[in-house]
Amino acid sequence: METERPSPRYSGIDVWDPADILDAMIEGQFAAVAAVRAMRPAIERAALATEARLKEGGRLVYAGAGTSGRLAVQDGAELMPTFNWPRDRLLLLMAGGRDALLQAVEGAEDEVEQARSAVRQHAIGPSDVLIAVAASGTTPFTLSCLREAKGQGALTIGIANNRGTPILEEADHPIWLDTGTEPIAGSTRMKAGTSQRIVLTVLSSLVMVLLGRVYEGLMVDLQAGNEKLVRRSENILRRLTGRGRDEVHDALTEANGNLKLAVLLLNGCGLEQATGILQRSGGQLRAALALLDKRVEPRRDASKTRADAV
Repeated sequence: METERPSPRYSGIDVWDPADILDAMIEGQFAAVAAVRAMRPAIERAALATEARLKEGGRLVYAGAGTSGRLAVQDGAELMPTFNWPRDRLLLLMAGGRDALLQAVEGAEDEVEQARSAVRQHAIGPSDVLIAVAASGTTPFTLSCLREAKGQGALTIGIANNRGTPILEEADHPIWLDTGTEPIAGSTRMKAGTSQRIVLTVLSSLVMVLLGRVYEGLMVDLQAGNEKLVRRSENILRRLTGRGRDEVHDALTEANGNLKLAVLLLNGCGLEQATGILQRSGGQLRAALALLDKRVEPRRDASKTRADAV
């Protein structure tokens, strides 16, 4: 298993100059990026398949243990504030449960029955997508989650760093990250972990773009849970509509913080009409604006127009 194999190249790393150790580890991070780049077609296919399930109301499920599990949980958790992904459509299956997020839980990754039970308990099925992450590609808990979910008809994506392993062989969409040996043998939080984090980030972000949660490069489904994010929401709306701060504030208040609804309100819709248009467009702001037969100009264009008028 490549991620566990000691490499002669790094056998003397403990007596190297600190600068050389850093160079070796940083070089490994570039190798992780290259491994992800090589899998771009596989990542794209997985994202498109995921979009198709989630458009029909399915849930996104992450499964993992140890470092891989913590990376998976982190990616899933960030979807809620960033893209306002519904909490009830997100499942995080971590070997050892919450305790394992902060410390190693003895034997958790070997709990096969716990994995099966979790999948059955949450009734994971044909409309859902399960992303299984394991550097080894063999972690019993993660593999059992994948097998049980696939047996129930869920779409499965397997991410692993060792070729020809069960998670890759059995997933509907395997993503093999060829990061090779680690500078510190078996420490998969290094190259392997970086590659997994990148895949999870770009995969989930692409899915959110495809689902219409991004418009003109902006997070239009942003969940404004603090003052910083409230300001960000207002700035996004000002940029999209060219309106003043007071108008933007009032529209967001009327829309209960929903940026997409606020855009439609500032384009002359009433709240009920805006809600209906957004529903008919499948939550896609661009499609909703097309239904209005209008184009929202970015703020910079609106400013230019005012300047030209002067």
